[in-house]
Amino acid sequence: MECVVGMLIKDPDAVPDKWGKRPSDRSVGELLQGGVLILDKPSGPTSHQATAWVRDALRCDRVGHGGTLDPYVSGVLPITLGKATRLTDVVLSSDKEYVCLMRLHADRPERRVREVMSRFVGKIYQLPPVRSAVKRQLRIRTIHELEVLDIVGRDVLFRVGCDAGTYVRTLCVDIGDLLGCGANMVELRRTRSGKMTEARAHSLQDIRDAYVFWQQYGRGEWLRSMLLPMEVLVEPLPKVVVKATAVDAVCHGADLNVAGVHMLDEDIRKNALVAMMTARGELIALGRMAMSTPKVMSASSGKAVETTRVFMEPGHYPRMWRYSTDLEELSGEPVFPE
Repeated sequence: MECVVGMLIKDPDAVPDKWGKRPSDRSVGELLQGGVLILDKPSGPTSHQATAWVRDALRCDRVGHGGTLDPYVSGVLPITLGKATRLTDVVLSSDKEYVCLMRLHADRPERRVREVMSRFVGKIYQLPPVRSAVKRQLRIRTIHELEVLDIVGRDVLFRVGCDAGTYVRTLCVDIGDLLGCGANMVELRRTRSGKMTEARAHSLQDIRDAYVFWQQYGRGEWLRSMLLPMEVLVEPLPKVVVKATAVDAVCHGADLNVAGVHMLDEDIRKNALVAMMTARGELIALGRMAMSTPKVMSASSGKAVETTRVFMEPGHYPRMWRYSTDLEELSGEPVFPE
């Protein structure tokens, strides 16, 4: 069973999951229909241009990207393929990490620079730059960590972990204002988006070559090593493991009742966005909790999760429910065919 560690077991006597396929066992073709690729975007092209190049290289009809990078910014750009494009908004909300080169406009003591930059850890106010894709209004963002890597003269190299939607260029300007000398961003590289890091990022040329190796020579190992299952996109979300007997009902759009819950993460709040998974680690759907974790654990009936977005096709798991016009019955107690 894949989804056990750190989870509460609602029904230890659930029917063993002997269907489905672990995400790690999917073929190259299956991953191209619903997977993720981490592109190491070069400085120069827009995120849209880079995504179009990946689409052409892999000959995919549906391709998207998570988290726009300005043309001069390099680094981690998650590319979603096939049905994984419907998870792009999850990528956009993930926290980010950058390495930035900032240039001060006047000399300042290194100790003073480090002291001032340490003040920006925590919640900060930011006004998006004039040339930005969002409405220009004051926003609150959290800087989780800010580490000065090196200072040479007026050049300051630092690493910053921050909320999605944080403008590092604006951060540099604000640091310069507090130092009383002004500063600007010279170079920026994104090193992480959510749990996707630059260590797993690939150049466009390597992606193109790996696809050719697979198509022309039948050697898909290289391309397979680049493709991640779409489940990596929901890793930051709390999880609810659905009983095998209720999976197909959720695939038909039914809400998940308490009777269909096998396991779930601790301390999930009501209305929280959750990923509904099989015991083999497959993403079934996204939904909103209709109850908190303690309520689900103590209840014997009622709606546990309201299904909002289905990813698994019906028929992937056997139908074990009785059809009714009342959708609430779809994900209730299993009904085994005679």
